[in-house]
Amino acid sequence: MSEPRTAPLVVGIGGSGTPGSATERALSTALDEAARMGARVRLFGGAFLSDVPMFRPRQSARVWSAVELLDCVAMADGIILATPSYHGGVSALVKNALDYLEDLRAHDRPYLDGRAVGCVVTSSGAQAGGTTLAAMRSIVHALRGWPTPLGVTLNTAEPAEDLGAGSLRMMATQVVEFATLFGARGPVGARR
Repeated sequence: MSEPRTAPLVVGIGGSGTPGSATERALSTALDEAARMGARVRLFGGAFLSDVPMFRPRQSARVWSAVELLDCVAMADGIILATPSYHGGVSALVKNALDYLEDLRAHDRPYLDGRAVGCVVTSSGAQAGGTTLAAMRSIVHALRGWPTPLGVTLNTAEPAEDLGAGSLRMMATQVVEFATLFGARGPVGARR
């Protein structure tokens, strides 16, 4: 007899310093789809990330916001990252949150190990989005995560009523399906 499975936890990390930003709206759309599919979701948006101090690797004491972020990521079955593209790179808010994952180095599932990670980039123009998406996917690989086959770039300079809702839903579906199949059930060697 197998143990009952709980709904996967999908954690969204992203946004910008602007309340109601296109990036945070895109992240919320993806998390709404994950929730619709039965996942438990948690959003760490721009306002929350703004309260997380700059990462200092050798500092052992962490403020409540960093501890909350790390605890939630450690329990997550899937992750969705969303960043505005600033000059072809990941925003400082999102990069700082990702830097904190170094504290999970010695965890049973270090960093983003074994988790599907959906990547969303917003940019005011077509060129920067692709560059930032490639950078974000490289960061996810470096953190041992598995980027979903679909990464989403949204050009906010062009009018769009749905802000790429179809692509965001498809990417969220990939995260939830993977998380449901291979969720955080302990280290890979301990899974059945």
